[in-house]
Parts: sequence; structure tokens; C-alpha cells
Amino acid sequence: MSDSLAWRWIIPLTFIIALALTVVPLPDWAAPWRPEWLAMTLIYWSMALPRHFGVGVGWGLGLLLDVAKGAVLGQHALGFAIIAYLSMRLHQRVRVFPLWQQAITVGLLLAVYLLPVLWVHGMTGQAPGTWLFWAPLVSSMILWPWLFVLLRDVRRRWCLALS
Repeated sequence: MSDSLAWRWIIPLTFIIALALTVVPLPDWAAPWRPEWLAMTLIYWSMALPRHFGVGVGWGLGLLLDVAKGAVLGQHALGFAIIAYLSMRLHQRVRVFPLWQQAITVGLLLAVYLLPVLWVHGMTGQAPGTWLFWAPLVSSMILWPWLFVLLRDVRRRWCLALS
């Protein structure tokens, strides 16, 4: 298979792996700290290839996550569409940041994503009673530099045709 066609399967594969990491069962003590794998992957691809991944992809991935988690249809889709839009708008600034500043920016984007999710939880009477709702922000910010380096290497190896 030529490298120019590899992006047609490698990027969806990264989203599939991120979705699997998002829904795989974890022990009770670790579940609140699960990083937002799918959201971070969307942020990366929206910043790396903003002409190819944006609000529509974010909306579709969010709907897929809603179905996978059995959530209210549209709650993750709204949050993903918002962070995809913001990632596209900020991509030229954020890509030149050092990794620690990128991690902070990703944390802020994830907070923007989690706010509509929290709002829907509150509207449906499922509001979290603890600060652990925000724990994925911390774990995601910690893991961002490694995910960024991994996905950047994947992009450089397989997706040169899109750059």
C-alpha cells in the first residue's frame, strides 16, 4: 500500500484506538481518572490537519461516543464540535508552544468540552457530587506530551500526503 493512501486507514485507526481506550473497563479507583483519549486525539488531528478534521468530524465522533457510552445523544457531540472548532482556530498558535504549554491549552479545551457534558448531566439529574468529574483534565494534561509525540510520529510516517 502506498504511503499516500495510508492516511485513509491510519487516522481512523487512531480514533478507533482512542475510542477503545475511552470505553474499556477500568478498576473503580482508576475510572474517574481516565484520560479523555478520544477528545485529545480529536484535538491533535484538528490542530495538525485543520483542513481535513474539524467540526463535522468532532460532531460525528461525539455522537459515536454518546452511543458507545449510552449517554444523552448529542452531549459529547456538542462538546467535541466546540473543541474541534477551537482547535482549528488556535492551531497556528498552539502548535509552536512547548509541550507543557500545549498540555495547559489542551486542559482548557477539555474543560470547554466537559462544561456542556456537565450541563447535560445537571439537566438530567445526574450531576456529579464530587470534584472527580474534573479528574480527567489532570490525567489528560499529564499524558498530552506523550500522545502528541506518538501521533506526530504517526503523522510524519504515514500522512505526509495530507501535510
